[in-house]
Amino acid sequence: MVCLLSDPFLQLPTENSIEVIWFTEFVGDEHFVNYGNDLEQLAKAQTTALSKMQEDEDSKWHQQLSSVISRTIWRHQARLDVTNKTQESIPYQVTSVYLGKPISSRVFGFFLLPDADLPLNILLTSDHQLLPMVATNLEKVAQTINKIDAVFMAGDLVNVADRASEWFDDIRGGAFFPCLQGAAQYSLTKEGTSNIYHGAQIIQNAPLFSAVGNHEVMGRNSTTGLKLQQQFQDAIPRHIAKELYSIDDNQKDLLKNHSFNIDSYQEILGLPPYYATTFGSIRLVVLYVANIWRHFSSDINIKGRYQESNEDLASPQMWGYGQHIFESIVRGSQQYLWLEDELNSKEFSSARYKIVMFHHPPHTLGGNIVPPYTDPVPQFTYNFNDQLSGVCYDYPSDKDYIIQDLIPLLEKAGVQLVFYGHSHLWNRFCSSSGLHFLESSNVGNTFGANWFQAKTRIFPAEGRQYSAIGDPNGLDAIVPNIAPLLGSDGKPLPYIASNNHTVFSIFNSGEGSISSYYFDVRLPGSQVVKFDEFYLSKN
Repeated sequence: MVCLLSDPFLQLPTENSIEVIWFTEFVGDEHFVNYGNDLEQLAKAQTTALSKMQEDEDSKWHQQLSSVISRTIWRHQARLDVTNKTQESIPYQVTSVYLGKPISSRVFGFFLLPDADLPLNILLTSDHQLLPMVATNLEKVAQTINKIDAVFMAGDLVNVADRASEWFDDIRGGAFFPCLQGAAQYSLTKEGTSNIYHGAQIIQNAPLFSAVGNHEVMGRNSTTGLKLQQQFQDAIPRHIAKELYSIDDNQKDLLKNHSFNIDSYQEILGLPPYYATTFGSIRLVVLYVANIWRHFSSDINIKGRYQESNEDLASPQMWGYGQHIFESIVRGSQQYLWLEDELNSKEFSSARYKIVMFHHPPHTLGGNIVPPYTDPVPQFTYNFNDQLSGVCYDYPSDKDYIIQDLIPLLEKAGVQLVFYGHSHLWNRFCSSSGLHFLESSNVGNTFGANWFQAKTRIFPAEGRQYSAIGDPNGLDAIVPNIAPLLGSDGKPLPYIASNNHTVFSIFNSGEGSISSYYFDVRLPGSQVVKFDEFYLSKN
């Protein structure tokens, strides 16, 4: 049976328009949207093919594969223009015509850009990555909050951005779009009890704003049939690619193909790497703050954060070049200068709430904050024959670009909230200037919290001054103020890092409150628990 590959989702509302996007696996005869109270208006869609969608033997797809294959997926985008501004929901329905037969979605509703005085509920989430409790999490969001007006997602939407099934039709039932569109079929088993969760119809009716996480970045294009997970891990810095492959600055596509890219993310979502937008009383600034994840082991045979594998020393093209940064945020960089302009803009200064979202944590109890967010400094060692015998990487703490360059800029500009993910837990912090930091990324698994001696970060001991526990950047994690979870000693924990509790956070712009909730998946008949709430000052 031929059908749409996804329901539609919404993006970039203005005072008199909105973008509607959906996908098919057929090019079709035509694609359009009917909208208005009686679906009397029509907007034709622009259709493009996604260029890098693939599957391989590790895909959880309806076909079992023995090699990498391409999938042709078509993206359809229509702009719906509305003459008379309204704050009411406007019905719409998308249709794709295949061999003369119309295939239509259900009827959904969209809102234009909300007025600044309209109270909104914003879902704050990240790190979905097809994790076991994502469908549960989103189903509980819909059951708890009457209406979600937008989704702010701080990166890591999927695991491997070029793997099509992770976006659309993973047979385990928890692909990205189905979970956010109420079409998931994820069977979750806890303590011998199984339940099927469907996610929720959210992005058909509320716009999605996302940031680039490290999982949105693919590495060098493979010409040898490397599996997609290997391609994902095979990213190297741009300046290294220029040297290794003698690439000119003007050969941008060639350079991207030999270093890293976010092509699939951009082609699917249609968003730039960093951007700013006004949504109601909120000015949202989204940054590209992510580095590649390398293994924390110091094993000399692993291409990790702290060293190259000894097996690769004679082949620099095989090196990983440490935990390198994808897009610089250092003072004076292109992104930093753009951010300075944004923070000086009228749109930013006039907003009641100023929220900045990116992926990498500035403050966390999680493990991924070590080493510091800076460029790896290589240290080369040679044997008595002057042959290279080792490559190690240091990360100077006094050059952490987030802490030294980015955060002071945000504090000076009056930002009230920095929202991020990456460590798969919930914790929050507040600086002496009143800037709040929230990480709400525990949606299905956790890497744990480095709290006292229960769990410590792993890194080479010699010559490193990294923090094994706590927040390396000096803030105290705040204990949830309503219903914290308790540790084995009976004392309240300043975090949630649990494989049995899934967490989501809601920003209510009418009250200025950020409320966080957990659900214990071992107790499917239990209630969602609000465990923390704090307020942003109103500028």
